[in-house]
Amino acid sequence: MEAEPPLYPVAGAAGLLAEEPEAGVPDGVLPEGPELDEFVGAYPDYNEEEEERRYYRRKKLGVIKNVVIASIGGMLTYSVYLGLLQMQMILHYDETYREVKYGSMGLPDIDSKMLMGINVTPVVALLYTPVLIRFFGTKWVMFLAVGIYALFVSTNYWERYYTLVPSAVALGVAIVPLWASMGNYITRMSQKYYEYVNYKEEHVQEQRRPPRGAHMPYLVIFHTIFYSFFHLSFACAQGPMVFFLNGYLYGRNHTLYNVHSCGTNSYGILIGFNRTVLRRLPHSQNLIVVESVLMSVAFLAMLLILALCGSAYRPTEEIDLRSVGWGNIFQLPFKHMRDYRLRHLFPFFIYSGFEVLFVCTGFTLGYGVCSMGLEYLAPILTAYGFGAAVFSSLGLLQLCLPRQVPLVAGATVHLLLILAFFFWAPHPQVLSHSWVFYMVAVLWGVGSALNKIALSTLLGILYEDKERQDFIFTIYHWCQALAIFAVYLGSDLPMKAKLAILLLTVLVSMASYLWMEAKLKQRVAYRLPRIPRPQHKVCGYRYLEDDNSDETGSENEQGSAHSRDGSDNEDGDGEPLGVGALGPGRRRYPYEQALDGEDGPGQE
Repeated sequence: MEAEPPLYPVAGAAGLLAEEPEAGVPDGVLPEGPELDEFVGAYPDYNEEEEERRYYRRKKLGVIKNVVIASIGGMLTYSVYLGLLQMQMILHYDETYREVKYGSMGLPDIDSKMLMGINVTPVVALLYTPVLIRFFGTKWVMFLAVGIYALFVSTNYWERYYTLVPSAVALGVAIVPLWASMGNYITRMSQKYYEYVNYKEEHVQEQRRPPRGAHMPYLVIFHTIFYSFFHLSFACAQGPMVFFLNGYLYGRNHTLYNVHSCGTNSYGILIGFNRTVLRRLPHSQNLIVVESVLMSVAFLAMLLILALCGSAYRPTEEIDLRSVGWGNIFQLPFKHMRDYRLRHLFPFFIYSGFEVLFVCTGFTLGYGVCSMGLEYLAPILTAYGFGAAVFSSLGLLQLCLPRQVPLVAGATVHLLLILAFFFWAPHPQVLSHSWVFYMVAVLWGVGSALNKIALSTLLGILYEDKERQDFIFTIYHWCQALAIFAVYLGSDLPMKAKLAILLLTVLVSMASYLWMEAKLKQRVAYRLPRIPRPQHKVCGYRYLEDDNSDETGSENEQGSAHSRDGSDNEDGDGEPLGVGALGPGRRRYPYEQALDGEDGPGQE
């Protein structure tokens, strides 16, 4: 009886010979010699360079996906927050709604305390934001902060003091961490994209710092994408007004009956506005449907960030409280303020918060709603949002123009509009010049887009020798929170006083920024705080002594000298502009040290 042929013939030449009767290769035994190399060798059509190119192309697409998803998540989160807050404030303003729905519960008092929680809590955010970002990581802080926004939406199902006020305080805690981690995340994505594009460069393969200004184009493009989506949130937030609340509102003849002065002659917020703005009360079931839609959008934002956003840093790049210490985390934001570049940008940070609040309250209410009625609130803010989103593309001018041009241009647009506001007092209940309000809203959006994009990219450029910029963006958004708190305190001021403060702030901002650029041009040395060397040597893969992603190039060069003399000076002077070095060669991983017989990280 003939033996059955093997089920799986041996690959290569030996496989062909094995089918012949003369080839006496036992079944199940691998051939020896050259045939073995053919059996276990590489795939004959394998192209290593092509596979490497495909790998980094997938990496680049992943970075672009991270930027787009983070931008969409931020847009959905902020649009839900603004839309809900705007709808609830209008409903709670109506006397009939408060009496019928809540009786003597004191809803105006609850609203004032809720606004206080949202605006006052971020004042102390400088103390805990870096701790949260270092402890949880950039991506997880984004996720947790969006979750707190969703919690704020959920508490509006049951409007009581013990639900609204605590959730408002929690929301105030999450504001600065969310936007600081967003800014740090987008900046980190630009650094990773540069590495994936230039993966063949020697300094990338050896994990050295890139040349100065190398990732600036990607920084500009990614922040432009982010703020294009972010400004769309002002338009998306008008959904509850357009599709739900506008059908219940009285016309301007009723709401503006006792309003006599608008624009520059007004004071406070809508003095003389009618106390009843709803023709009929919305059904509770309809309110639940609207809040459920907003809640679904907030959950969608959470899921997008959790499932589709990749991590900002590799585990070996993470340095948190266990490696640099609690006290240093608290001190380092204040130490960064010793850098004169940040101090010169403080006025612009403050103005960045002023201008957003002014367009949402001062211009929209004091000029637009006061003249045309409450039903025009949504169209004006929609025009601002779409204008800012579309003209965010002007931020790409930084690729071909000096970096001073977009920031100064945006401030100049706002400066001219503020001067016009001083002499503009529109008459109540007049619609003949409604197109002027939309044009002004779009122009203000142009200035806002240029300011936001230019400031964020400027921070990334000035501190490009630091891989982690969470401290820098924390200071930036903390200053914005201070500005929002100041606007909350001065909400009852006359319009001319608000315009005077806005005008003074923008003039000081432009002068301070141009002074900073002049000092940099003169190569005046600035001080950069040294991140303390890690205090713990841990055997695990995550907390390694040499992996300090906060240190600058000059610190990297001097690190070995400091470790030899035992001196750990935390606050040294930074090097002047243009002197940055690339730092040491590639850091050795623990398994490489083990192969060479070196000792790994020691234990305590």
